[in-house]
Amino acid sequence: MTQTLGMPQVPVLIVGAGPVGATIANLLGTYGVPALVIDRSPEILDYPRAVGLDDEAMRAFQAAGVAQALLKDMIQNVPLRMYSARKQCFAEILPSTREFGWCRRNLFSQPLGERALRAGLARFAHVTLELGTELMALQQVQQDGQDAQGVSATLRDSTGMQRTVRASFVVGADGGRSTVRESLLRIPFDGKTHPRKWVVIECDQDPLDAPYTALHCEPKRPYVCLRLPYGLRRWEFMLFPGEDGEQMLAPAKVRELLGRHVADPSSLNVIRARVYTHNSRVARTFVQGRVALAGDAAHITPPWIGQGLNAGLRDAFNLAWKLAWIHQGRLRPEALASYHDERQRHAQAMIELADLFGAALSVTNPVLAWLRDRFMLAVKDVPSVRDYVLQMKFKPMPRITQGVIQKAHSARLDDRVGRLFVQPPVERLDGSVVKLDEVLGTGFALLSWQQDLHATLPPDLRSRLQQLGCRSVAASRSRSLQALQMKAAPPTGAALVEDVENGLHLWFNACGADWVLIRPDRMVAALGLAQTLVRDLSAFCAQWVPPAEAGSAPGERLASSAHPPTSAPTPSATPSPLPTLAAA
Repeated sequence: MTQTLGMPQVPVLIVGAGPVGATIANLLGTYGVPALVIDRSPEILDYPRAVGLDDEAMRAFQAAGVAQALLKDMIQNVPLRMYSARKQCFAEILPSTREFGWCRRNLFSQPLGERALRAGLARFAHVTLELGTELMALQQVQQDGQDAQGVSATLRDSTGMQRTVRASFVVGADGGRSTVRESLLRIPFDGKTHPRKWVVIECDQDPLDAPYTALHCEPKRPYVCLRLPYGLRRWEFMLFPGEDGEQMLAPAKVRELLGRHVADPSSLNVIRARVYTHNSRVARTFVQGRVALAGDAAHITPPWIGQGLNAGLRDAFNLAWKLAWIHQGRLRPEALASYHDERQRHAQAMIELADLFGAALSVTNPVLAWLRDRFMLAVKDVPSVRDYVLQMKFKPMPRITQGVIQKAHSARLDDRVGRLFVQPPVERLDGSVVKLDEVLGTGFALLSWQQDLHATLPPDLRSRLQQLGCRSVAASRSRSLQALQMKAAPPTGAALVEDVENGLHLWFNACGADWVLIRPDRMVAALGLAQTLVRDLSAFCAQWVPPAEAGSAPGERLASSAHPPTSAPTPSATPSPLPTLAAA
């Protein structure tokens, strides 16, 4: 942080140091943007929470440089099974695809994951973590009657001392009961609270040989049972009307719940037990002025498909690079509003899918459960249905139709715009084989196929792409004539890779493109043919990249991601006459 006019100033203030807030902070640290992360809890909360991470989440961690640290405490490629009332498996989900570079289903312990994420912040001198610090008030700051130029935040530490910090942007990643959303911004949280509560119990020294996650659709008491790292096992039991949640946590009741599933429940060491109420809710807006919501502060998802935290990590990946690029003057400030446009609809789709799974699991009417089981057992061996379930093709994949993208000029090409780009292994000139993102870098990337299109760019467009922080990569088929030719005369200004497993070949062949512009969050920003390259990239830059000669607003100066800024400009802004938003 810097000191300005007696008030500390930071480009980004992150409220909440849970996995979403800590991931945003790690990404900002990687992008070279100073950030202050606060959390009112002095330590990591040690009770049952998220357990599943998908391939999209792992790709975000990869970009933040913490994927390997989290893998040390993770179980990869874990099946999900659904069992009928008579304990017959009627569905198994075990995707074999690694199109995005990682396994699609992985299990972890959230407390261990949070420790790894917070440890990752120690790499960055420009990122500060303050625990035991609470946000008390927010006030938008205006300059000369223009739009908000920053946010004034009142913080209170564990001793009760208060101070004010000026931030260019604030991220509310402070959970389902978000102070930022509820008390300060008062953004409606649309959706529903489910009537049934669930008891969640975790034990160590796992007594079962069941290396999978199981949803048991038993009308007598639906429950979930799953294996976690280091000999932990979790059970989740649905409560019925009239059952008191706190009474169900009594040791005798816990043993009674577990007694149907283990031979000697009294021998189990219960290390955590809590009662949860499930919610399906989405904030009316994810962005208000210079304040953005992320994770559970923006949306809450029932746990049945393991997408609650993963949805929050998609938020983190989408939001962090936009905050960084706007702060550094690489991206127009209005791009921040696209975060809502790009994320809210997909978050809602994930909630609807989780609600569907929960409804199938929670049937308590024996007749309806019998009908459900008969149908599922009848279709599970139909090849197309089995593949649809096994490969998790029912999962809605993110698709951006409105945001920081450039629409293509044909339906075949445009269908790929706004989707997550693949991440196959590629071979570099030195012979090493790595995941594609390691070559693309942490920013934008222009990837051309079977040719060096970087050399065809006019100087002014090349300069605009450089301002955007874009790296050029030329890819060719493995051991092909084109690869030999490009190796003999390596491209100037572009990295050269070979497609060792045909992942890039299949992608480019399917859509017929010659090049693709990939955003820092690995979404396809634009793509097209060689003859449309200059036109399409020029259009994208004209819409989203600020003019190089224009003066930057406070807190939005261009800074190299490798060399974070050491000072911030002095603001001439003053607090607006709007009333201060104070926590209730």
